[in-house]
Amino acid sequence: MSDNAEHAEHADNAEHAEHADKADATEDQQLAHLGHLGDDGEGGSDSPALRTALEAILMVVDEPVGDVLLAQVTERPTDEVRVALASLAAEYDETGRGFELREVAGGWRFYTRASCAAYVERFVLDGQQARLTQAALETLAVVAYRQPVSRARVSAVRGVNVDGVMRTLVARGLVEETGREGHEAGAILYGTTSYFLERLGLRSLDELPELAPFLPELDTVDDVATA
Repeated sequence: MSDNAEHAEHADNAEHAEHADKADATEDQQLAHLGHLGDDGEGGSDSPALRTALEAILMVVDEPVGDVLLAQVTERPTDEVRVALASLAAEYDETGRGFELREVAGGWRFYTRASCAAYVERFVLDGQQARLTQAALETLAVVAYRQPVSRARVSAVRGVNVDGVMRTLVARGLVEETGREGHEAGAILYGTTSYFLERLGLRSLDELPELAPFLPELDTVDDVATA
């Protein structure tokens, strides 16, 4: 092999290696982009990153949410959402956060990390002895006087979202599900429990003080809720 031919072969090999390195770098950049989509916001400086938006949505869900729905809400391709969710889950595991992002029942949801279960249990049990907040007392009063009642109607009476407060009241054993409104797919209805009567020293709901006249009628509540 002549010196010129050998030199040309080395040059070709070097060129191929350079192209391969560039291709690998491009692929790494694409994967990083998928994992951290929208760090600067796709829709302008006011738009949150995809990972940020997903975290915000998952913080308020009561049951696992599918990646297709998350893609629709964030207006991003489903594949990008899947990669971003997997990236978040891996990040939480690597940093040892007190919660984890799991894919269960065809969707994604935050869960308390198993290693922290004892602390959470202690907090919940100790919290049973804590006094109810003003918001919880007001919500409990609406349920007591309007039961069976849906969360939407309670929210309409109070003028604020009561999902979190209702979960607290259910966890404290003061409120429970009593059925559904109209049909099987209707809104869940809530009422007070026997523990509620026990705590108030009442034998039945008939012994509740006369407060109902001061609350709006259900027809008015329906009008407000659908306005």
